[in-house]
Amino acid sequence: MLAAICTAYGGPDVVQLREVEVPAPKDKEVLIRIHATTVSSGDCRIRGANFPTGFGLMARLIFGLSRPRQPILGTECSGVIEAVGPGVTRFRPGDAVIAFGGAGFRCHAQYRTMREDGALVAKPAGLAFEAAAAIAFGGTTALHFLRGAGRLKRGERLLVNGASGCVGVAAVQLAKHFGAHATAVCSGARSGLVRSLGADAVIDYGSVDFATSGERWDVILDTVGNAPFARAQAALNESGRLLLVASGLPELLKAPFQSMTSGRKVAGGPAPERAEDLALLAKLAESGAVRPVVDSTYPFARIADAHARVETGHKTGSVVVTLDVS
Repeated sequence: MLAAICTAYGGPDVVQLREVEVPAPKDKEVLIRIHATTVSSGDCRIRGANFPTGFGLMARLIFGLSRPRQPILGTECSGVIEAVGPGVTRFRPGDAVIAFGGAGFRCHAQYRTMREDGALVAKPAGLAFEAAAAIAFGGTTALHFLRGAGRLKRGERLLVNGASGCVGVAAVQLAKHFGAHATAVCSGARSGLVRSLGADAVIDYGSVDFATSGERWDVILDTVGNAPFARAQAALNESGRLLLVASGLPELLKAPFQSMTSGRKVAGGPAPERAEDLALLAKLAESGAVRPVVDSTYPFARIADAHARVETGHKTGSVVVTLDVS
């Protein structure tokens, strides 16, 4: 099979298509023939060794010292089950599915194995493979923060900093599903998009600084990494919650002290990869409550260009890569 191999840490050109062996499904595993995948900010972070401040050595010990330990990146995909291993009862060959490999990667390939009890769900019939591939990475992250440390409640005010990225577009839609008031911070050019997703208000970061606007929110979700507590504190209500989706080690280390001394909650860290979260997102996508947003689509042969697009920092939603399944 063809796989996109990350041969070293570096720019998009280190990603090359190569022939590798098709994996065989083991006990309670399925083999997925991948129709579509995405290149996420997480993929680019690993490929370029662009780790958050303070995590450089730790990340290299986990992901590889001189090059990625797992050379096939890709956290999410959609496709059709090709074969099943012994003991599989939930799926059968021909089933269309959505899979979230997460930190296990291996979705930038024509085939991937997954445990049937992992983050693997049936693809809604009305959802194209390209859209289905764009559900997991941003959606599970937004869901984890809003329902977890965010404790977002009906009627509360949420601000999403970076509302047009893949986490941001999911967060705006989930907020509306939960009955909250959503303010989106993005460029003026993306205001129409985030309003179409349900944003009640939009702040153009090019002309207004939300932190000094005089407004306050119950929850601030920072997906960009430029709204630490020192900046966001004045925009939080009493007992407000600041959720650091993208932050370095120094901010995460300060979070417990800031929470204890300010009366507000500051939380960050990685989001778990839970099958139940993916199942909920698929259900919401099927009902139309959540709409995957696709920035652009590239054929597998141009996956390096997809990496380059993500690296610009100006994508809207997800960058999708399609695989030839003819």
